Order: sequence, then structure tokens, then C-alpha cells
Amino acid sequence: MSYPPDPNNPYGQQQQPGYGYPQQPPQQPGYGYPQGQVPPQQAYGYGYPQAPGTIQANNGYINIANIGMVRVATMGQRFAARLLDGLITSVVLGIAMALGLAGAIGMADKVKDCSGYTYGTASYQSCVNEQAQASAGFLAAIFSFMAVVAVFNLLYEWLMVGLMGATLGKMALGLRVVKENTGQNPGVGGGFVRFVIPQVGAFLCGIGQVLVFLSPFFDNSGKLQGWHDRAAGTVVIKK
Repeated sequence: MSYPPDPNNPYGQQQQPGYGYPQQPPQQPGYGYPQGQVPPQQAYGYGYPQAPGTIQANNGYINIANIGMVRVATMGQRFAARLLDGLITSVVLGIAMALGLAGAIGMADKVKDCSGYTYGTASYQSCVNEQAQASAGFLAAIFSFMAVVAVFNLLYEWLMVGLMGATLGKMALGLRVVKENTGQNPGVGGGFVRFVIPQVGAFLCGIGQVLVFLSPFFDNSGKLQGWHDRAAGTVVIKK
């Protein structure tokens, strides 16, 4: 026997369509996403690609804008690249040194001993003038060599990293220096900042330079950014 619903009993009232079990409420306009699509607020998070510039949980990968997910270069790879750069620069600077020394020795041979000339005579004065010219040439050869070394180091590290993103050593190992927020090469300004900080550290008996190169070990973000990288806003990646 059935009884009519009691209007005073809320549990006995018939449920309205669209509410409760088994029926589901209809989707309201503007809410929900088609099946298979991810809402924007879920685009970054667990199981989805991370936002640009973020490091994945201690697995050595970083998402760089305009590049995508790439591996951060290890300290071993960076050290090997620096060794290769050292060999390359040693060959170039060795040639420059040989030429500079040859020029300096040639100038030194021209320095005459004027003790055999009578002081005050024209021949003595001519000897003294030739001696002064030879000494000036010797000093010019030494300073020229020092200038070549300084300019080569500046252009090699600064411009190659700034404009190309890598030195020859880094290219050989597939490493690249990029801006963390754009994925582009550091540029002239960024390359100079990254170059000059270790050079300033070299004035402290070389200890500061060593600390700068070891500073990626102190980075707990997982990006292995050295102090020069942080100042320039760069990160070293493995292509």
C-alpha cells in the first residue's frame, strides 16, 4: 500500500530533476571544459609541463622559454669544457708568446754597449740613441704580448658566449649558455657581466676566481647557477 507524500516530511518529498543521485546536475554555461582539455589553472602542476624557468624536482631538467625542457649542464661537463678552452687558448697564446719573445730578443740584441765610446763625442751620442730605441722596442714587444693576451681572453670568452652562447670548448661538448627568462643568447651585456665577475675575483690572488667557478656547487635551486650566472641571468644547459 502506498501513501501520499507527507508535505511536512522533507525526506519523503520527491527529488527535483537534476539534483541528487542518480541524475547529475547539468553543466552551467561558461563552466567546465570539454573532455580531454586541461583548464588553464591546471596547465602547470603535477603531471603537466612546468612553467618556464622552473626546475623539475631534482632530476636535472629545466623548462626554458622558447626552448622547452632541457637538461642542466653538470659540473663535470662544464669543467671539461673549460679544460678544452684552456687548451685552445694555450695554443693561441703560446704562438703569441713565441712571437713576442722573438721580437723582444731581437730588440735586446740591438742594445749596444757604449762603454767603448768617448763620452760627449758624436759616436757616443749615436750609440746612446740606438740603445734607447732598442730598449723602447723591447718594452713595446713585452707590452704588445700582454695586450694580445688580454684582448684574446676578453673577446674569446665575452663575445663568443654573449653572441653565440658558447665557446669552442662548450660547443664541442654540446653546452650552451642562455638567458634563463628568454632562452636567447646572453648578448653583449650579459656576456660581459658573466665574463668580468671571475676576472675581478682573479685580483684576489686568484682565490676569488676559483670561488666563482666553484659557486655552482653552492646553488641549492638545482640550476647549478654560479655567481656570474646569477648576475647575468643565465643558465648553462646541455643541448
